[in-house]
Amino acid sequence: MPELPEVQTIVDDLNKKIKGETVVDFWSDWPKAIKGKSLENFKKEIKGRKIMNARRIGKNIFIDLAGGKTLYVHLKMTGHLLVKSKKPSKDEERYFEEKVNKYVHHIWFLKSGKKMEFSDLRKFAKIVLDDAEKINDLPEVKALGIDAMDPKFTFKVFDEILNKRSKMPIGLLLMDQNVIAGVGNIYRSEILYESGILPQRKNGDLSAEERKKIYQNILKVLRKAIKYRGTSDSDYRDTSGAKGKFQEVMRVYNREGKKCEKCGTMVVRKKFGQRSVFYCPVCQK
Repeated sequence: MPELPEVQTIVDDLNKKIKGETVVDFWSDWPKAIKGKSLENFKKEIKGRKIMNARRIGKNIFIDLAGGKTLYVHLKMTGHLLVKSKKPSKDEERYFEEKVNKYVHHIWFLKSGKKMEFSDLRKFAKIVLDDAEKINDLPEVKALGIDAMDPKFTFKVFDEILNKRSKMPIGLLLMDQNVIAGVGNIYRSEILYESGILPQRKNGDLSAEERKKIYQNILKVLRKAIKYRGTSDSDYRDTSGAKGKFQEVMRVYNREGKKCEKCGTMVVRKKFGQRSVFYCPVCQK
């Protein structure tokens, strides 16, 4: 599933490529993804609306439209958005031909001739169009915790979160979108490796210094991953159909049986909270 850095990359691309565009038509061969409206009504309500801005909270994308409407998109496991112009570059033409970019089930046609396409292999994604305030009141949106890159997410806030959930393992807390939104399985492993902390450690047992390290590495790892345009260990692609590059510099995630870069011990993979977590049993305490 795309995590914060992948979704931020997409949002940044959308603001660069289609902000100010007007939707002139919409097509879908999988209307089940559209929640709360029929395909006919969705098309009717979105046509003629100008794209004002794209933003995100955690892993959730919000595209604000003229007239007080917001398009809410959750990519789920295999979804990604592609922006295609009338004359794509040679690199884009090559990327768009990759099989992972061919599972297009929804297309927004724009006045300039550009298209925003939604490729989703497993068809798990969600699309909602409604008044902005109603989108904000959706249970899944209201339940989101503070975004991991929100300026309001200070160390003090993080410390209070840990104190309130003292018996919870840090490896589970980082994955809980209702507490801190944006961190998923990939970045959990990388953050805890950089911090030298085992995922099984209880929050209440972490020292002030360890808490500070984790907080700093949440920001450091996520910023670095955004710089590398996300991680493409599976289906994720950016709006040009290209892979992210953070997988080229990952230190533990998906490196089971390979040597830890710090100490040479083999990286371990274990099931933790129904997902696999990767760590060094020597460097992480």
